Amino acid sequence: MLVTLDDSIGKILVDLQRDDPDTFQKLMKRARKENPELFEDDIDEENKIIDEYNRQVEEYNKKLDN
Repeated sequence: MLVTLDDSIGKILVDLQRDDPDTFQKLMKRARKENPELFEDDIDEENKIIDEYNRQVEEYNKKLDN
C-alpha cells in the first residue's frame, strides 16, 4: 500500500489534535500566519458544511441507538 506524504501528515495532525490539543492549536496558528493562502474563506465555508453534515449524522445515529 502506497501512503502519500499528505496522508501521513494528515494522520499526524489528527493524532496531535486528539492527544495534545494545545500544541495542535499553536501549530495551526503558526501555519495560518506563515501560509494564509492555505486557510482561505472558501475552505472554512466547506468545513462548516462538513461539520453540519457530521452533526446531523451524529444526531441520526443517536436516534438509532435509542
